[in-house]
Amino acid sequence: MSTDLFDLTGKVALVTGASRGIGESIAHLLAEQGAHVIVSSRKLEGCQAVADAIKDKGGKAEALPCHIGDMEQISSCFASIREKHGRLDILVNNAATNPFFGNILETDLGAFQKTVDVNIRGYFFMSVEGGKLMREQGGGAIVNTASINGLQPGIGQGIYSITKAAVINMTKAFAKECAQYNIRCNALLPGLTKTAFAGALFTHDEIYKTAISMIPMHRHAEPQEMAGTVLYLVSDASTYTTGECIVVDGGMTI
Repeated sequence: MSTDLFDLTGKVALVTGASRGIGESIAHLLAEQGAHVIVSSRKLEGCQAVADAIKDKGGKAEALPCHIGDMEQISSCFASIREKHGRLDILVNNAATNPFFGNILETDLGAFQKTVDVNIRGYFFMSVEGGKLMREQGGGAIVNTASINGLQPGIGQGIYSITKAAVINMTKAFAKECAQYNIRCNALLPGLTKTAFAGALFTHDEIYKTAISMIPMHRHAEPQEMAGTVLYLVSDASTYTTGECIVVDGGMTI
């Protein structure tokens, strides 16, 4: 039996942190389902490479660099979207930073501020600006990439884990207050996933082995294994789902 529940034809989607890893996989999958994907990250070259790859496969995409830790760049990003498309149907807040890996007592102010500026302030104001566009057009879907570290802090990842816990509550706050505008907001909570971003966990033998031993599936995830959950959350398959934080971790938090 065929279904159009996952058809995103005609939708405009902005995916941040989309030049690699989980964000890149999300961008490709949304494009495969018919969305026009705005590929965003800090550097134009990486965004353009992903956008070109999507177009080479017959999809619709464009590159739009934006550092979400910079308020001026956020404003410029949404001004560009408003001018070019006049709408935004899907926002995937996936860009994040984790500049410090070590004991929480050694966290310096620079690492603290950078992590908070990107992972909390950045997600918040991307959602505010995206939400305003969605409100004008009668609705939309926001998905935040949080982390299972927001539920159980990761060793050596104190401030990062704290910001991801904030993203979980932020997701619920936007869901509660924006439902009246037909805007849904949900979160993806990835477990151990093989990306450059999570590189420290894979190069640290002891930490990696400990993590794998805690996963019932006895393996890490690949980025593309996160994309399907996001597709569900932005599609008509989830029209009555909002404020949910879906854990995709191979059973690690059971």
